[in-house]
Amino acid sequence: MPTAPDPTARLSFTPSGVRPGRLDGAWWPRSRDLLLELPVLAADIDQRWGRITRITLNPAQWPVIPRRIPVAGHTVHAGWFTTEQDEHTIAVFSYAPRRLNLLVVPPETAAVDAARLMAEAADPASTASASGLLSVGSGLLSVETGGGARGPGSRSVFLPSAVAPSADDGEAGRRADVARGRAASWPVPA
Repeated sequence: MPTAPDPTARLSFTPSGVRPGRLDGAWWPRSRDLLLELPVLAADIDQRWGRITRITLNPAQWPVIPRRIPVAGHTVHAGWFTTEQDEHTIAVFSYAPRRLNLLVVPPETAAVDAARLMAEAADPASTASASGLLSVGSGLLSVETGGGARGPGSRSVFLPSAVAPSADDGEAGRRADVARGRAASWPVPA
């Protein structure tokens, strides 16, 4: 019998009243499906910080980035940047106007590594980028290989988004097919 998705977001934030470093905290989603994950994130952040109106991501880590995501009582607009935004961050914007830059801990990360990364991202003294935190001693960034090997010093491979800008309509469809194929091979977190 399938279990219902956990209704709480796995988040860490820089302490209130403290000027954050390069990141304002971290988010550890349970999957790479924004339609499932973002409503949980938004519900948690809405209560603490104000209604989320928009997010931006780098499409390298997400198989599909929908333009609009329904969240309890409103819609969050999504956008992407391929070079301007670290591929391991999500920028969250509210009505206030406020902005949070959160490290996105890969869903397949072991709990011990995820806890360490979330603590480091929420440390106001940290000056590391999101990709820097993931690569320092963790071996979490990888080159995509047949066996899905992960090794220290390796790099992440770009994962095209189904909605990334394209030269023609056929290219977007091909990107979506590639993204769906790669997403199907990702390990499911325990």
